[in-house]
Amino acid sequence: MDENTEVTGKDRLHLALLGPVAAHRGEVPLDLGPVRRQAVLAALVLRAETLVTRQQLLDDVWGPEPPGTGHRVLPSYVYPLRKTLDAPGTGPAASVIRGERGGYRFVPGQARTDLGELTAEAGAARGARAAGDLAAALDGCTRALDLFRGEPLAGLPGPLADAERQRLARLRRTLHQERVECLVLLGRYAEALDELLAAPTARPHDEPLAALRMRALYGSGRQAEALAAYRETRDRLRDELGVEPGDDLRRTHQAVLRRDDLQLLGHPSSPRTTAPTTPQPSPASPPPPHPRRNELPGDTAWLVGREAELALLTAPVPRGSVSVAAVDGTAGVGKTALLVRAAWALHDQYPDGCLFVDLHTHGAPHESLRPQRALHRLLRAVNAADGELPDELHELVSAWRAATSSLRLLLVVDDARSAEQVRPLLPAGPGSRVLVAGRQRLPGLDADRRLTVEPLDTGEAVTLLTRLLGETRAEQEPEAAQELARRCGGLPLALRIAGARLQNRPSWTVAHLVGRLSDDERRLGELRAEDRSVEAAFRMSYDLLVPELRRGFRALGQSPTAEFDGLTPAVMLGRPLDETEDLLERLVDASLLQQPRPGRYRLHDLVRDHTRRLAAAEPEEAAADRAAVLHLYTAAGRIASDWGPEGFPTGPDVSGSPFSDWREADAWLDAAGGQLLDVVAFAAATGQRDHACWIAESLLDPLVRQGRYHECRSALELALSGADLADDRRMPSSLRNCLAIADIYQGRFRQAHAWCTDALRIARHQGDLREQARATAGMGAAERALGRFPEAAAHLGEAMEMAARLDDDWLAGMSSCNLGALHDQQGRHEEALTYYATSLTFAEKIGRPRMISKTLCFTAEAQSALGRHAEVKDLARRAAELAQEVGDLQLRATSLSLLGAAEHGCGNLPLAITLQQEALATLTEHTSRPLETEIRRRLGRTYAAAGHPTEAEQQFQAAHSLEA
Repeated sequence: MDENTEVTGKDRLHLALLGPVAAHRGEVPLDLGPVRRQAVLAALVLRAETLVTRQQLLDDVWGPEPPGTGHRVLPSYVYPLRKTLDAPGTGPAASVIRGERGGYRFVPGQARTDLGELTAEAGAARGARAAGDLAAALDGCTRALDLFRGEPLAGLPGPLADAERQRLARLRRTLHQERVECLVLLGRYAEALDELLAAPTARPHDEPLAALRMRALYGSGRQAEALAAYRETRDRLRDELGVEPGDDLRRTHQAVLRRDDLQLLGHPSSPRTTAPTTPQPSPASPPPPHPRRNELPGDTAWLVGREAELALLTAPVPRGSVSVAAVDGTAGVGKTALLVRAAWALHDQYPDGCLFVDLHTHGAPHESLRPQRALHRLLRAVNAADGELPDELHELVSAWRAATSSLRLLLVVDDARSAEQVRPLLPAGPGSRVLVAGRQRLPGLDADRRLTVEPLDTGEAVTLLTRLLGETRAEQEPEAAQELARRCGGLPLALRIAGARLQNRPSWTVAHLVGRLSDDERRLGELRAEDRSVEAAFRMSYDLLVPELRRGFRALGQSPTAEFDGLTPAVMLGRPLDETEDLLERLVDASLLQQPRPGRYRLHDLVRDHTRRLAAAEPEEAAADRAAVLHLYTAAGRIASDWGPEGFPTGPDVSGSPFSDWREADAWLDAAGGQLLDVVAFAAATGQRDHACWIAESLLDPLVRQGRYHECRSALELALSGADLADDRRMPSSLRNCLAIADIYQGRFRQAHAWCTDALRIARHQGDLREQARATAGMGAAERALGRFPEAAAHLGEAMEMAARLDDDWLAGMSSCNLGALHDQQGRHEEALTYYATSLTFAEKIGRPRMISKTLCFTAEAQSALGRHAEVKDLARRAAELAQEVGDLQLRATSLSLLGAAEHGCGNLPLAITLQQEALATLTEHTSRPLETEIRRRLGRTYAAAGHPTEAEQQFQAAHSLEA
């Protein structure tokens, strides 16, 4: 490429040094390699167009410790830089880095650098200032400051980079100072104060900035605060440096005392007293208006996904009253940013000013603003503090109400903790509006609208990340960006910190940061950037809790499920349920706990990490909490199981559980939804292997009856992986028997037989007769389904004998039922009915509706084979009702299908079709395929009998596909 060839914007090279060193060609980022290579590039760019000798380059980058190979190392840095920076096809003579005799020269050509832009903008700003164009000077300073992306030349080694960092830091401070002075001279005092408070480069002993602060305070009508600012700076200089303020600061102090507007604000003083020679305004002339005051902080650049909230906060309000909106939400969710955006949207509607008060409830103790101090500030802000202000709260409230009674104000109160803090600050002027934000809900505040700010959803969180990182970088790793958004829990503070870390580390990929956040124990530690920390924000909320709430909050981290009800923490805390629910509601009000629906609670993922870190500091307490909650799940599962508590010969005694019967236990487990697997995983992850095994074993029936076979199998397999290390030696065989039962329900009979064979081997080795009996019964059930009738009869008969020795009614009933089914399959239906009658006796003795319903279905099958349709209808109806009672979808589908077959036999074909269709609709994707196959065949036969051949053929084909 010829050096005179025009470079289009798309291909133009841009180098950025006012932050981490970076390069782009057009919109495409370029990889500049390690920091030492970046330092070589920076040294050449900083001396652009000048020949930099090899020795000078070594001195600039390596300083007093040059590499052992001397300048011979430089080509290994320069060559990859040329390859990266030059456009394809560029020869050495046209490269941006030219090799010349004795050194190298950077020839930017049409390349742009942010340093060049900085020089141009700063020069333009100073030229405008010299010409008296303050607005243009302000814009120029703003554009120049916006070029800084953090610390210039961040992380680069070498003396030159160090010196340049210091020079650019001085320039940045100067530009900031010039910008603030422009704001003061333009009369934009509130903005000037905001800039001074947010100054990233300010130093505690910076006298020019202290003088500017005094001038801005004075311009805001806050002469007393300006004088206090001088005293504060003077005391700091004396105490810390042992010097007196300089001449400029002392002159500013004197000007404030004299009320010298010309020196301080750049324009002559307004008349403050009426002398005989002073011309009076004509009666027709209105008095000069007070300058409209706006103390709102700067609006954030990106506020994502808050459209509905903004619409609520900015909606019209009655003009004759004071409107109050209360906004709450967990730490870091973006409450302040939302209120500031809403306030800026509203500020034109409030002619008497927009005021901002930060109560600093969650800041350091010395920063917390009492109502008295807040009222002092507010009264000065509306020019109602000519003399000394009282300290009594009731007197200040009276003065504030009197001062605001004729004003229409917008007041933003941030970081409030209680209604008592806010009520004294409410203005009295009709049509005024107050926006209040805090982590704590304020039920005692009379607000006409309330809003809880929730974390962003994943899509909104990805949008915010994209804006922070730039579309190019975010779109390179879309899946990693989504995962990062999820790991930040949609919390804007966490997302902004993560974005800042990636901005400051251009060599990191998004996936790399996701990997660092993948460990829950270290995730909070990663979400930290200088003084900004997600964990610190949570800790402040925790520290303000009373002791009983702190104890309850720590316990919540030991909940094994994301959602929970009041019973879970009640057993951990050993408190009555009603007291515990009151405690939880108080944590909801403190925005440390979410309530997705009445009676159910959950912790935000990052808050949950925080609770567990807090609990780790109290290991004995945490261990007791874990043991209590895992015992609760064990008790619920065992009481809800068809076996009943007495069917579990080892493990904890669950007689003292809070569940009065199996229905309560079953309903409590049902409320956990799809989170029961999480309980087993939590027990396993915390080293509670026995509890993991006991809970997985007890959840077999509750999960199977809902057709949740995948969860059931996953829980059992997870527990089985640690069963050999459990103290309860029954577990290795029991869990295998449970897996076999789950497989039998799904028609996986060979796998079930294998599990039982393995369980029988282990149980014999352990000498465990009960597990031997269950394994033998399971083998018999699997063999019956596989058509191995002699083997099945032998194993089921053996299981019946062992059940009698063990006095195990459940095992006796199930084995008798399977023996009946074995005779049924062989056409011996009357004999089958005898076995079913025995099984029903055991089922009714145990009193578990599911076992009774199952036996009734088997009995109905035999009666159907004998053509006794009236008996089948009675049996099937009763079985369907019991299946409905226990929520067993598969049993209900079976009983409805049998009822449909009976109606078919009685000639009621339309009702038979309806019942078969209802049976099909009851099935789920996890239901046993053999059952669905049988229902479709019955429906097909009924369609055919009713004269619907097309529908019949469809059902037969579907049944054939399932069977295949």
